[in-house]
Amino acid sequence: MGQQTAFVIHPDNRQSPLPRPAELCLEEACGLVEAIGVEVVFEDITPLNRPRAGTFIGKGYAELLHERAEGQDETLGPPLIVMNCDLAPVQQRNLENITGCKVIDRTALILEIFGARASTHAGRLQVELAALTFQRSRLVRSWTHLERQRGGGGFLGGPGERQIELDRRMLMQRVGQIKKELADVERTRLLQRQNRDRAETPTIALIGYTNAGKSTLFNTITDAGVMSKDMLFATLDPTMRASVLPSGRKIVLADTVGFISQLPTELIEAFKSTLEEVVFADFLIHVHDASSPLMIEESNDVIAVLKDLGLTDEDLSSKVIHVLNKADAITSDINMIKDQIPDGVMMSALNGTGLDGFFNALEQKLSLLERQVDFVLTPQMGEARAWLYRHGRVDDSAVDEDGTITLTVTLSSADMARFTARWPNLVD
Repeated sequence: MGQQTAFVIHPDNRQSPLPRPAELCLEEACGLVEAIGVEVVFEDITPLNRPRAGTFIGKGYAELLHERAEGQDETLGPPLIVMNCDLAPVQQRNLENITGCKVIDRTALILEIFGARASTHAGRLQVELAALTFQRSRLVRSWTHLERQRGGGGFLGGPGERQIELDRRMLMQRVGQIKKELADVERTRLLQRQNRDRAETPTIALIGYTNAGKSTLFNTITDAGVMSKDMLFATLDPTMRASVLPSGRKIVLADTVGFISQLPTELIEAFKSTLEEVVFADFLIHVHDASSPLMIEESNDVIAVLKDLGLTDEDLSSKVIHVLNKADAITSDINMIKDQIPDGVMMSALNGTGLDGFFNALEQKLSLLERQVDFVLTPQMGEARAWLYRHGRVDDSAVDEDGTITLTVTLSSADMARFTARWPNLVD
């Protein structure tokens, strides 16, 4: 963003309190700022009985920020002021006028991070769409140097108004163009998804709060080498890899973008085509940061986004495997953490502790997609026997004196339907 340093301010709005302590909200905001490579030189919580219409925070506090900014080392330049809340365009402009510094809110900060991290064509398009949607209501700020109203009858717009309308038209044209390109991306993903469905390879999506360890677990299972750092939003673009579980079962694993509290609506809308991988996945692995004091609050934030995408409580109950990650970093009572999510698998993706328990839980879920069937085959039914060995998992076999073979085979529901269509007389 051009600035080397930042002031991070968390307004503790008593009128609309958040479900987490202000200190932890401020800590997360500082982590977001550091994620774009800007040094936090001042952080503070300002109590707020009610937001001010013109500046959100009190004017006196804004003037104190101006004095602190002026006292900063001149070689560093003016700091970036990050308000950990949502600001109206007029509030942002007024704060910039008072402080003499660039001011951004939480939404703009997250958009900045996503813009810096997007590496694929689809990711960049989605971030640009979210940014343009966010900027649409803020276009007027760019033209404060131009005349907005011409004197006279009041029905003629000044040059500033014409420029604003021109910019708005150009912006909307670009939004339309991006949506067309994203529609092509969505069609490609649909074809890829249909190919996976035909191959009957279960798709499993990793979900969770940002920095919960999804990418580390993804790398542990697939050896994909996806970037994983102790940083908020270290990875943005979704990655999919085929993998083979210890049992020999094949899966497709998807590493998705991390969620966060107060995730901007613009981002949810722009990334819906990416997040559809979550909606259409056979199962979801919800990775929790078990070392976080806000594990339950973070889990609720993730669930809220999933419900925005259309998943029901029944879907979440049947499709989700809970993983309590970062067991190696837990400093509190581990039994208390287990009690919060009783069906969670305690593990550490970093050092592999608890990995066997995780694979067992995953295999149990995947077994729900299959059924075990007994087949009685005569020696003449060699083609059917070969088909079952090729497409199913033979759990048991027995041969009678006359050469009749009894096979106990586990098949996916789709393969069972294919076998039945081809050899209907062999199925009871």
